[in-house]
Amino acid sequence: MYKKWNADRVVCETNNGGDLVITNLHGVVRDISCKKVTATRGKLTRAEPIAALYEMGKVHHVGSFRQLEDQLCSYNPEMTQSSPDRMDALVWALTELSAGSMASRAIFA
Repeated sequence: MYKKWNADRVVCETNNGGDLVITNLHGVVRDISCKKVTATRGKLTRAEPIAALYEMGKVHHVGSFRQLEDQLCSYNPEMTQSSPDRMDALVWALTELSAGSMASRAIFA
C-alpha cells in the first residue's frame, strides 16, 4: 500500500512489539520511511482532537470503509473487549497529517 498510494511514510505504533514492525516493513521495502510513535495516553484521550476535527467537518471519508466506520461508531472502552485496530490507525494517521495545523490552533492543549 505504501508504494501503491505513493505514501511519504508509515506511522508505526511500537508499544507492543517494539521495533519489530519497522524491521518487518524494511524487510519488504528497504527504503520505506517509518515514523515510530508510542502511546503514552489512553485511546480516548488520543482520539479526542481527531473527533473534534470530525465535529468541525474537517474530516470526511471518500468511499466505503464499513469495518472502520463500525469501529468508530461502536467503540465503548467499558464494553469492547478487542482493540479497535482500524480506529487506532486512523487516529495515528490523522494526528500525523494534522499535527502542524492543529498545534498552531492549540487543539492538542
